[in-house]
Amino acid sequence: MEGVGMRQASKPVDKPLEVTDANFDDFVRRAGLVVVDCWAEWCMPCKLMAPAIDELARRFGGRVLFGKLNVDYNPATAARFSIEAIPTILIFKEGRLVDRLVGLRTLHELEEVIKAYL
Repeated sequence: MEGVGMRQASKPVDKPLEVTDANFDDFVRRAGLVVVDCWAEWCMPCKLMAPAIDELARRFGGRVLFGKLNVDYNPATAARFSIEAIPTILIFKEGRLVDRLVGLRTLHELEEVIKAYL
């Protein structure tokens, strides 16, 4: 997983980037539509959903920015957004939270929700 500062400006991002408490606010303002996957290493549903997040980042590369926030290592952001169950997907449009999906979702379900905000 790349860090936020490692992206080249001319190349579309086609994989999720690491998001932290320190860079969260800047990250969600970097693109018109941003999807943040809130997860933890011990979470089996998170592991099951990870390939779908990776695939969607490839499909929507250049149009949607994807990030992954490990809630165990970034408790301030998890508390700020009241993340009480994972996986939780946060969707931001123009830097503003517009949707939240809690629990395991299929690639198709995630794709349909994201398309609705494009």
